[in-house]
Amino acid sequence: MADSPTYRVKFRRRRRNLTDFRKRLALLKSGLPRAVVRKTLRRTIVQIINYNEKGDETFIYTSSLDLKKYGWTKSTKSIPAAYLTGYLAGKMAKSKGVDEMVLDIGRHVPSRGGRLFASLKGLIDAGVEINHGEGIFPDEKRIKGNHLGDDYPAIFDQVKKKIDEVIKTEE
Repeated sequence: MADSPTYRVKFRRRRRNLTDFRKRLALLKSGLPRAVVRKTLRRTIVQIINYNEKGDETFIYTSSLDLKKYGWTKSTKSIPAAYLTGYLAGKMAKSKGVDEMVLDIGRHVPSRGGRLFASLKGLIDAGVEINHGEGIFPDEKRIKGNHLGDDYPAIFDQVKKKIDEVIKTEE
């Protein structure tokens, strides 16, 4: 592998395909907090992170599992759950005085209408400004869960209303 003294080993997180440092640097140069959206096999995670020289500071963390506190009884890996997770994180950010962010999806491959962009739509609907392109969001029927069953839209509206009520009382 190392044939000459000029060989340079890449950073560990780059070798493991965990961090794209060029993209990270571009996001940090904006000076805005990052809305970090990650998806796993069972849930969606939204974090609001500020850069610090000693290490990034996470000041808001929400997961689609947190929706159960607000009455969500359906799947935590669906598009409606991703939207509500982003909506909850956006409302929490607004209550802490954050009005503008930049989206960080990391090494996830963006797919139009997917969970990542459903979370972004939730953040934007909560009143946070994030630059985005048009036509990347899921359809409103998919966000409400019409494609998953007849009871999804009713539960979706109840949870969204409850998030609004709880966040208003915390302010």
